[in-house]
Amino acid sequence: MTSTDRLPAGPAAVRTDQERTELRGVLGRFATGVTVLTAGRTEPRGMTANSFTSVSLDPAVILVCVVRTAAVHETILAERAFAVSVLAGPQEKAARHFADRHRPRGAQEFDAVETTPGRYTGAPVLVGAQAWLECELTAEYDGGDHSIFLGSVLDLGRSPADDPLLYFAGGFQRLGD
Repeated sequence: MTSTDRLPAGPAAVRTDQERTELRGVLGRFATGVTVLTAGRTEPRGMTANSFTSVSLDPAVILVCVVRTAAVHETILAERAFAVSVLAGPQEKAARHFADRHRPRGAQEFDAVETTPGRYTGAPVLVGAQAWLECELTAEYDGGDHSIFLGSVLDLGRSPADDPLLYFAGGFQRLGD
């Protein structure tokens, strides 16, 4: 497939492996920040996510996209709340940990990182993150194999650090790289 080829049109179009690879390559050219999305007071769950954005400042609303098969998906629905930790450059190990499908689950899932429970949601917030938000789930939309969650911001914070972890072209990057 070349850059002049086109993918089949329409939301119901079936994609070949080659087309999915090309789509992933094109979308990977958009540099994003890296977050760890968490939910759950008693049985916390987490996942690395780069599908995160602000939606509104007034009221304060953010958006995250979560694959429906992720354990954190059901926890967000059950708890109606979640937290987002925006990772700093030195937290690549945490990003890789929460992206690993074979990591331990439940409380042990968080043994590899230092966290503190969110004041309002109880969801784990990663210590050392560039920034963090606690959110109440206010809407869920169908996004194909993902759910699009909107969250009203309940609490937030940021560190004085200015060293974000980025994701670009299939790999982690830092601004100084």
